[in-house]
Amino acid sequence: MKIGVIQASSQAGKNRLIYDTVKKYAAGSEVINFGCTEDEPERYSYIEISVLVGMLLAGGAVDFIVTGCSSGQGMMLACNSFPGVLCGYAPTPRDAYLFAQINNGNAVSLPLGEDYTWTGSENFDATLAALFSEPFGLGWPKGESARKLRDTQLLKDIRRSSQVSASGLLKALDPALIQSVLRKQNVIEYILENGNKEIKQFIMNYEL
Repeated sequence: MKIGVIQASSQAGKNRLIYDTVKKYAAGSEVINFGCTEDEPERYSYIEISVLVGMLLAGGAVDFIVTGCSSGQGMMLACNSFPGVLCGYAPTPRDAYLFAQINNGNAVSLPLGEDYTWTGSENFDATLAALFSEPFGLGWPKGESARKLRDTQLLKDIRRSSQVSASGLLKALDPALIQSVLRKQNVIEYILENGNKEIKQFIMNYEL
């Protein structure tokens, strides 16, 4: 599995912590750190990062994203607005585990505010440990896993049927927003190298 790490600039000081902890627990996965880091001159809001999350996932450049903002809620909601993204909110180890096993999504948003990471560092570590403790999508509780997995697939089918294409959404967004996200060069270059035709064509055809 390819896992991308990217979070809002407001929590740039936590980027290395997130990346190192994901690397610690996502054994056997390739983990790519897209920032945002403290030494980046450009700052990105959770809205802008959510568009980049969507482009990475819809473009097939990565399989899973670990992200977050101060509360985690805003990033989760914003990511879920993008076609093909099913983002969970994981403030605790149990939430992370149940999201991975029942909902089997492709992104998770962490609340990265001070109370969560600095005074709750053990909870932060345990949350990512629980997220990657087993292969995703096994279902829970185990005795009802078949029903849970059927419901998860139905949810994904409903979302897919109710959404426009990723490129269609990108074309409809405010050009100022698109221009901002396209300046995140490490993400854009990674998508151009590893992504699918739809998102690559949008990027290459877009005039800054």
